[in-house]
Amino acid sequence: MPRTVTVGLDGSAESRAAAAWAAREAKLRGLPLKLVNVWEPALDPIAQAPLLGPETHQHWTERIPREAAEGLRADHPEVDVLVEQVTGRPAEVLSGAARDAELLVLGSRGLSGVGGFAVGSVGLAVVAHAERPVVLVRTGEDISGTDSAVPPSRPVVLGLDTTTPDDTLIGFAFEEALLRGTSLRVVHAWNEPPYIAYGMPPDLELNAQLGAEEAASVSEALRPWRQKFPTVDVAEDSLSGKAANHLVDASREASLVVVGRRIRRSSLGAHIGPVTHAVLHHATAPVAVVPHD
Repeated sequence: MPRTVTVGLDGSAESRAAAAWAAREAKLRGLPLKLVNVWEPALDPIAQAPLLGPETHQHWTERIPREAAEGLRADHPEVDVLVEQVTGRPAEVLSGAARDAELLVLGSRGLSGVGGFAVGSVGLAVVAHAERPVVLVRTGEDISGTDSAVPPSRPVVLGLDTTTPDDTLIGFAFEEALLRGTSLRVVHAWNEPPYIAYGMPPDLELNAQLGAEEAASVSEALRPWRQKFPTVDVAEDSLSGKAANHLVDASREASLVVVGRRIRRSSLGAHIGPVTHAVLHHATAPVAVVPHD
């Protein structure tokens, strides 16, 4: 059975925006789209008191994914839309759903008046634990799946750490650019020498040398991928400063930002990482978090 593009759907504007984005992604990949609707039982006996009768409650919980599926099938008749309703804790259910997915898509509120996401506890928990790529999509003004589509000319942006370049992360970014018929912008950040912190004047010659070495490391990491994806136009940016700041800036002109999360299988538990955490909260484009060893 083929993997699916899976989206968490709870009827909110955020999840409907995610579903619209996921439908377009499923079309690009030629995969089915699965809508996962999670109902979490209330633990408080007072909260369990039926304000609505059980039949009415069941009708409303079934109506949300059914109507969403009908709308997506109408907008994307070429996409096979599946619906799954599960009872449980949303973070646990969605993390489990990601295991059988090509990627998992979640919605997140956009911050009013400024760029970025308001990432909830469920979204962060899923990103931290899922072992498949997770994409967070902001709520747009138009979530119909047509006018809200990002122009394909906008590049895919990849955040690259050349000290530990990972094939899973780089390959995902190249494939996304190829699917969209757009370019790939690779952003790498490096730290200036520590004398800057002590107020000493910059050594321009040393900075230029370090910059050239860092740029060369980016080219070296990408060389086999340029050969594997010869039709993808690649721009390499090796910049001094904080990686998160550069990626957030790049997100303003991106169709998708791709960042990594190292899988941690130890007593320390799951970890998102400071750069990825900052990008999740402040990027203005959809963000794909790709777990890797």
